[in-house]
Amino acid sequence: MEGGQMSGSTRTVLIILAFVAMVLGSFIWFIASWDASKEQSVTGRVPVAETTGWHT
Repeated sequence: MEGGQMSGSTRTVLIILAFVAMVLGSFIWFIASWDASKEQSVTGRVPVAETTGWHT
């Protein structure tokens, strides 16, 4: 590598590593800043009889 130039494969690996670092960093930030008391639950228990009509 004369003149400080990087090969194409080295540049590709660095770009991939930078992308992975950004994804992991944003995921860690998301988990670290999560506040469950501010969010509405997306899960719930709905009785099967009420949704299928088996209770009639």
